[in-house]
Amino acid sequence: MSNPPFGFGFGSGDSNSGDSNSGQNPFDMNSIGAALQQLGAFLQNAGTSGSTGPVNWEMVRDIARQQLAGPDAGGDPVVADAQARAVTEAVHLADVWLDEATVLPATAGAPLAWSRSQWLEQTLPMWQRYVEPIALHMQQVVGGAMPNAADMSGMDSEALNAALPEQFRAMFPGGVPAEMMSMIQPMLGMAQQLGAAAFSMQLGNALAALAQEVVSAGDIGIPLLPAATCAILLRNAEQLGEGIGVDASDVRLYLALRESAHQRLFSHVPWLRARMIGAIEEYARGIRVDPERLQEVMSEVDLSDPQALQELMSSGLLQPQDTGEQRAAIARLETLLALVEGWVDDVVSVAAGARLPTAQALQETMRRRRAAGGPAERTFSSLVGMDLRPRALREAATLFAAVRSTGGIEARDALWVHPDMLPDAEDLADPLGFLERSSGPLDLGSPDEG
Repeated sequence: MSNPPFGFGFGSGDSNSGDSNSGQNPFDMNSIGAALQQLGAFLQNAGTSGSTGPVNWEMVRDIARQQLAGPDAGGDPVVADAQARAVTEAVHLADVWLDEATVLPATAGAPLAWSRSQWLEQTLPMWQRYVEPIALHMQQVVGGAMPNAADMSGMDSEALNAALPEQFRAMFPGGVPAEMMSMIQPMLGMAQQLGAAAFSMQLGNALAALAQEVVSAGDIGIPLLPAATCAILLRNAEQLGEGIGVDASDVRLYLALRESAHQRLFSHVPWLRARMIGAIEEYARGIRVDPERLQEVMSEVDLSDPQALQELMSSGLLQPQDTGEQRAAIARLETLLALVEGWVDDVVSVAAGARLPTAQALQETMRRRRAAGGPAERTFSSLVGMDLRPRALREAATLFAAVRSTGGIEARDALWVHPDMLPDAEDLADPLGFLERSSGPLDLGSPDEG
């Protein structure tokens, strides 16, 4: 028999307990009130009392900030003025080098040096846009397994018993007594709130983990900030250099090259940002809860344990639909991510040249890092079902380099004039064939013309 949810216990059935009805009604009435109070206190302490959406973003922010300030993360110190000046100088030098490596001009935004918490705060609005539809679907699917209060109001005991999930039916083998209906309704309402709270907790932990890994505003490859926002997370950048034995100033300059190139592309290719966001949202709409997996884990999880619920949310419930449309959406997103990363990779290679001896080692580190994904990225992917890795990054970089070698940086950058001119997944697999099929160098004109 399944364990009763929310820690609701059964009576002992001991005839010496003083309860003359214990043999006929093994359900412990006292435990319901205690469990409801416990669950209500948990939800209130978690900050869900005023939240009705699938994600409590205040909770996400609070949990993430607590994680970042905690001892496991080593704290989150404020960026010093000297560190901010070092980033500004690195970006200014990077822009001088990039002017020779791309026809896309520098952006007008001021360089920023961020702490991890600053990255979290500034990116939350876009995470909300990406994650909310997925969380809403999860809430609808999980909530759909339970009758809502309006449905219950007109049910008799037999109908209600049939509508309840298996865990609840196990609590009432003889049918739900009429006097129990008023107590079951808040139980079901709290169950949905608890699911939202568990998802919010897990999302807060996942974003905190990401904040400890990303090194710049454009590091993940998707739009998370307003255009022309050039930012570097100094502490993470320093840790990246320590891991490969590269001086901090070289790491700063290399990341400034990548970040500035990334922002030039998104700022001066007017259709790119909307197309990338649209590709992510199209992909997100196709994320679905695996119903068989849901049924399996719901029969085993202890719903009274918040930690168990968080593990449930990150256990691979969310998966892309296996349909032609969703496979096409995934391919479009992966290709677009690879094209952006591949172009940035080639532009930075040209800009750094022989000026930065450590550039090749840093390039290989960044390629492996983006292609494989770190622990935090894998956690986030498992939670929301979205894999944001550019799988064909090396192929895209090779293609852009081939176009540049035959037609110069003008021909390479001209591919961004219109989305129809960009290589597709087949082109990435056959760069030489793409060159043969292309009509040759094109006049880019104004980089801000779409």
